[in-house]
Amino acid sequence: MTLGKFRIDIQQTEEANLVRLAGELDLSAAAELRTALDPVVHQADKTLILDFGELTYIDSTGIGILVSVVKIRDENRGPFRVRHIPAGIKKLLDLTGISAFLTERA
Repeated sequence: MTLGKFRIDIQQTEEANLVRLAGELDLSAAAELRTALDPVVHQADKTLILDFGELTYIDSTGIGILVSVVKIRDENRGPFRVRHIPAGIKKLLDLTGISAFLTERA
């Protein structure tokens, strides 16, 4: 899926749902991301992996979506991982405190 400067790619396997995010995750991309995540975020039997390798920007709206994903996965006891967090985005996630709730794996 593509919206302006933002792209979402979802790959599904028997064990996991891999969601690759690219570009700028801001208010203009938020609805598209929520729509794309909705079918996979509730599948507690599969690990949800968010790959930030090509993400160049995230604003408070994007961080809010991440917080929602963390809450849903926790409530459903579904495994959740992130990977390839760019340094600038990692710094922002550290500053907001959300990185404490994200498990990064390669």
